[in-house]
Amino acid sequence: MERITEKSSHYNDLEKMSVHDLLVNMNNEDKTVPLAVEKCIPAIERLVSEIVKRMRKGGRLFYIGAGTSGRLGILDASEIPPTYGAPFELVIGLIAGGDTAIRRAVEAAEDQLDGAWKDMAEYKPNANDVLVGIAASGTTPYVIGGLREAKKNGLLTASVTCNPRSPVAAEADIKIEAVVGPEFVTGSTRMKAGTAQKLILNMISTSTMIQLGCVKGNKLFDMQLTNAKLVDRGSRMIVEAIGVEYEEAKRMLLLHGSVRKAVDEYNKE
Repeated sequence: MERITEKSSHYNDLEKMSVHDLLVNMNNEDKTVPLAVEKCIPAIERLVSEIVKRMRKGGRLFYIGAGTSGRLGILDASEIPPTYGAPFELVIGLIAGGDTAIRRAVEAAEDQLDGAWKDMAEYKPNANDVLVGIAASGTTPYVIGGLREAKKNGLLTASVTCNPRSPVAAEADIKIEAVVGPEFVTGSTRMKAGTAQKLILNMISTSTMIQLGCVKGNKLFDMQLTNAKLVDRGSRMIVEAIGVEYEEAKRMLLLHGSVRKAVDEYNKE
């Protein structure tokens, strides 16, 4: 395979650049990322359609990865419950080395071929579930092993990588390859590769939740009311939806616990 993520940066003598030049050059590199992601839309579409189909049967979405890739999966998974009011076990993010590795690297954890499947075992994965392996390099043993075992056990598998024709992609039913090119700092895949992965995970989870009915119009009708800002947002959404005064909308929201329930109860009257 071609290790594009490890190729030398298009820029040199970075330490001699001014702050302005560093920022401009990084920004110019970042502008190329959405174009690489755009080429992945057909594969992402296939994946989302399959996730939705399986979730409607009670299936779940798992993300696995190591380092930055693992952290991005955990970030995406952790934001689904408060944003869409979905159960915490609907989207599950796992990282090589466990929760400790979210903040501090765990030595050699990503080299354990059987690590991911062991980490998934407590969730009792089944054939309705989907596993997405995330690895910028496409060579992470933790991800390779997890995808391999998942496929053996009947799960749908997908990969998100930034090198073409990688060992990780070879294990996946659906291959998403966002080839963003060499990093501004050679090999630092938390930069363009990480940005591409974040964009792709946003697309996967957001479109899935919309397809499952968690958005009405363009509003988060099922968001959790975890702070004052969200209570205010929800109150204004109710005002817009049914035309009551703000204070009444806020009272309804706090009484029923979500915008959707408040609006549904009002419409029953």
